[in-house]
Amino acid sequence: MEIPMNKTVKIFVILFLTIATIAVGEDGYKMPPKAIRDLVDAPLTPVVSISSDKKHILILERASLPSIEELSQTELRLAGLRINPRTNGRSRSSYYTGIVVQELQSGRQKMIKSLPKDGRISNVSWSPDGKHIAMTVIRGSQINLYTVDIKSSKAKLLFKSPLNTIYGTPFYWLSNSKGLVVKTIISGRGDPPKVSSVPKGPVVQENLGKKAAARTYQDLLTNSYDEALFKYYMNAQVVYVDLKGKTKKIGKPGIIRRNEPSPDGNYILLETIHQPFSYLVPLYRFPILVEVLDIEGNLVHTLRDIPLAESIPIGRDAVISGPRSFGWRADLGSTIYYVEALDGGDPNVKTEHRDQVYTIDSPFNINPEPLVKLGLRYSGIQWGNRDIALVSARKWSIRRTTTWLVNPSNKNAEKIIDRSYEDRYRDPGRPMTDQNQYGRPVLLLVGNGHTIYMSGNGASPEGDLPFVDEFNLKTKKTVRLWRAEAPYYETPISMFDPTKKVVLTSRESKDEIPNYYLRSLIDGSVSAVTDFKHPYPQMMGIYKEMLTYKRADGIDLSATLYLPPGRKPGDGPLPLLVWAYPREFKTSKAASQVVGSPHRFSRISPTSSLIMLAYGYAVLSGATMPIIGEGDSQPNDAYVKQLVGSAQAAVDIMIERGITTKDQIAIGGHSYGAFMTANLLAHSDIFQAGIARSGAYNRSLT
Repeated sequence: MEIPMNKTVKIFVILFLTIATIAVGEDGYKMPPKAIRDLVDAPLTPVVSISSDKKHILILERASLPSIEELSQTELRLAGLRINPRTNGRSRSSYYTGIVVQELQSGRQKMIKSLPKDGRISNVSWSPDGKHIAMTVIRGSQINLYTVDIKSSKAKLLFKSPLNTIYGTPFYWLSNSKGLVVKTIISGRGDPPKVSSVPKGPVVQENLGKKAAARTYQDLLTNSYDEALFKYYMNAQVVYVDLKGKTKKIGKPGIIRRNEPSPDGNYILLETIHQPFSYLVPLYRFPILVEVLDIEGNLVHTLRDIPLAESIPIGRDAVISGPRSFGWRADLGSTIYYVEALDGGDPNVKTEHRDQVYTIDSPFNINPEPLVKLGLRYSGIQWGNRDIALVSARKWSIRRTTTWLVNPSNKNAEKIIDRSYEDRYRDPGRPMTDQNQYGRPVLLLVGNGHTIYMSGNGASPEGDLPFVDEFNLKTKKTVRLWRAEAPYYETPISMFDPTKKVVLTSRESKDEIPNYYLRSLIDGSVSAVTDFKHPYPQMMGIYKEMLTYKRADGIDLSATLYLPPGRKPGDGPLPLLVWAYPREFKTSKAASQVVGSPHRFSRISPTSSLIMLAYGYAVLSGATMPIIGEGDSQPNDAYVKQLVGSAQAAVDIMIERGITTKDQIAIGGHSYGAFMTANLLAHSDIFQAGIARSGAYNRSLT
């Protein structure tokens, strides 16, 4: 087979870079130029968390990047998890380095005192009354639970037992804010199991004659030693601890997936993973015993023992048969809801209804009450009160979503939303929530309890313009209260004062980092809450432009063009990096919609394509690569043709505008974008090089 010359050049570039990297590695790590180092080391913008009583915010300072020491620690890959055996936590997680408490109205700030200087903070959570926060702190080989009294801003180690934070939520506040339910490592568990040099026997997997499609998963169990490690690190003891540090064990040790208290604090919904384990699927498909305990740890009722799920049909809407998705009703003290498939969990079965939602009151040994039947697959529920709940359902194959207004008291149900979820321009937004007396998020109801607030991205041909609407659940009429305006991208975070219609927002622009504001939806007045500074002032003045253009088949495409500081179109050609991620659509109309906003701040993370601006490159970011399969056809049936067409259209407009020339263009992407990169280098002559980062190349089943 003869390889064209241009393909040879591309292959040579990849091989040369690989060999060069290995050679450099022998002499230690090679540092990038200072311009790149400054961007990589730039501080991350803090995260903000508002208290339930809306009197304080937390400013959570983030670490920029993990150290080489952290990255080089031992990692166990078991049942789909990646575990740090040193800490008995996840091996890959983000954390905070410091916490500032700020009074929301006055702006006065206090630094949290008495936290370990070298501690890594995670899982920060407000108490329901807003007077305390709890958090996990990693220090050395332990993960401990700390609490902070907001009034004194003083932290304390609540109790000495280390937590097990590998899977699920490590702790929950009780609704009275006087204590927490925590997952701890089992005391006296001994040393981890050691691998035997002599196998106890062969690994046996049986084919029992049942035909079932199966996808591939990462990091599965492979033998009995993996199973022993999995049990050792996953086993946990649920403990109640009050704010003075007094503890009490709840129930028996086990592989605890969930240990969530009821809103009134009288019961615990306990989900325990148990054997037989599987070598074919990850832990969330393992058998799960679902029980209700009282707060003392006594068994009240067994809801279900979910069997091993190795043979669920492949498909986005496939689920297990029988009851699933158990949870507490957020608006009541101790009522459980769950969902059950009416089609056996198989989306290919033709039926009028696919799922049914049930509720069951304490003491949970009575017959469940049906709440609503759904024609599509259940996708979520938002509780309001005894008379109002919103239940959502969707069907992936036709990209359809519905929302039902349900009265839990009389079981009346009315469909209020039925649309294509691909159609971003017609997205009505999401209901805004508030915390109730139990500290749980519920629908924020105003206007005699019949009106909700909706907030959304506000996608439009001009880009995203976030909004806040009032939606009357009785009349189904919508009133627009506010919409973001250029030159800002401003998004609602929460309704700060429903009576005065004051909303907490995050506002940014091309050159302004996101900061938080209180905005009146009545008179438009704005007051600043935070004043975060630009993390890389040397990059101010980046040229940014949202572009729209057409593919050869008439599909509208969009992308955002970035040029280095001080550069403008017309200043002459630059080398260009196109960064993209293909997406599948069922309609040309949805595929043609504009994505993103020209007014967002240009974040330059260490893995961002925008870091190439410091090298003097132009960057075309978020170039849309829609793969469309209308009607009965599937998007991937014409993957290569549509991919090449989208790439060619992006490059053509760049050359036409004088941004670059055809001999200095590279393509790049992450995961599915890496798969895109490989295909474009193999099936076209558009690009001279490519960056295929962390590629997902096994697409045979998609």
